[in-house]
Amino acid sequence: MTDDRATRIRQFLKAELKRRNITYEELARRLNEFGDRETKASVANKLSRGQFSAIFLVDSLRAIGVEKVDLEDI
Repeated sequence: MTDDRATRIRQFLKAELKRRNITYEELARRLNEFGDRETKASVANKLSRGQFSAIFLVDSLRAIGVEKVDLEDI
């Protein structure tokens, strides 16, 4: 994945969190309900680096209530 795409994906996820007023701490709590082992710090690190798995992205989107993604938005 090129840096540009990684940046756009990271920005997309961060924008979705902001749009829903969900903090990294709240996202970590919701991900833990799915069985993922995340902390506020681990979520912050992944989003800061912009490097995370597709599973993390999909689980995060599900955890915050995103049901559909238009790839043109990324």
